[in-house]
Amino acid sequence: MVIHYKRVQHEEEIAQILALQAYNLPSAISPEQASSQGFVTVKHDPEVLRRMNAAFPSVIAKEGDRLAGYCLVMLREFAPEVPVLAPLFERLEQLEWRGRPLSAGRWFVMGQICVAEPYRGKGVFDGMYRHLADVCRLHFDFVVTEVAERNTRSLRAHERVGFETFHIYDDPTTGERWHIIAWNWE
Repeated sequence: MVIHYKRVQHEEEIAQILALQAYNLPSAISPEQASSQGFVTVKHDPEVLRRMNAAFPSVIAKEGDRLAGYCLVMLREFAPEVPVLAPLFERLEQLEWRGRPLSAGRWFVMGQICVAEPYRGKGVFDGMYRHLADVCRLHFDFVVTEVAERNTRSLRAHERVGFETFHIYDDPTTGERWHIIAWNWE
């Protein structure tokens, strides 16, 4: 298995991301799979995903032509484009991390990360984040995201690569508890 890490370049790769995303939404997997393998929360609109990648191409992992995983860069100006994430962006504008307001920093939101099932446990998650740091650290000081507390696999994996939790909140509309996490590149 030879995995190649790169940035999104082709329409076909957008389609592959959307297909992998669809396989990993909570509606597509059992609660047991969600608990043991993790899940993704947001279903991206294809046109919004195209524009996100045109603004700053995301990182993907490929084995030949097969998509092994994706790591979506979501610039702050896309907050209105993904309504389910609007509350996150509003909350981020009010928070501080490491003694300074987030609003003053150079950062983006990890719009979603997902590894295809055959590639899990093989370093693809870490490899995508290493590549992401390499291509983004000249433009950004850190990346921020949120992970549902019940998505323990994702929380552990994010901690392993260097993310740290700096805020936890309960969403009263869903009953979900969220960890807001960041990875510093400065």
